[in-house]
Amino acid sequence: MITVVGCRSGREVVSFALAHGEDPVAGLERRGWAGRVEAVEGVLGALTLRYVVEPVEHDVAPGEPAGPEGPGLSHAERLRIEPHQRVAAYAVVVAHGALLLTQLAPRTGAAGRWNLPGGGIDPGEAPVDAVVREVAEETGQVVDEVRLVDVMTQHWVGRSARGLEDYHAVRLLHTARCAEPTRPVVHDVGGSTSDARWVPLDDLSSVEVVASVSVALRAVGLA
Repeated sequence: MITVVGCRSGREVVSFALAHGEDPVAGLERRGWAGRVEAVEGVLGALTLRYVVEPVEHDVAPGEPAGPEGPGLSHAERLRIEPHQRVAAYAVVVAHGALLLTQLAPRTGAAGRWNLPGGGIDPGEAPVDAVVREVAEETGQVVDEVRLVDVMTQHWVGRSARGLEDYHAVRLLHTARCAEPTRPVVHDVGGSTSDARWVPLDDLSSVEVVASVSVALRAVGLA
């Protein structure tokens, strides 16, 4: 369960459980608030996203998140789709003018493209601990000073190699420091990562990244 809490002037003014497929900022706006994320607390299974909020000054249309649609799906197919939510933690790690990236393995849906290091949070694990673990597993790098930057979500309904999906991705974006960068090594062999590399920021156009990388770089002011 993920709880979204909005505070104004140090006082809690709005709180709700994040619905499947819902974006926390959109959920706040539906309830009359605009906010920016301040912190994430707890562990997977009982996460709280804390936002600093202000009242929305324009009319907001009421309503709940839309249910699964999915282009080309029949009504019967939409009814039998099992919703799946994945909460993951990623990090923008920059050292000596280079960005740490991981290449997605053939078993993923974007084989060969490059992503930020990170991945799914384990049950009972805190997001900061997940960042440190995932970076070490996927690249062999040791990071600290992990800080939350943004929460990015994506809701997708349709057919994939796994069949019918109603997939809600909740990505907790962080920055992290690598005080002693080394040559990246993938320790989690057979997982979602096939390679890892420090890519100079000036050469990012030379690698094909997934769309969320560009969004993340804009969020931290690197694009």
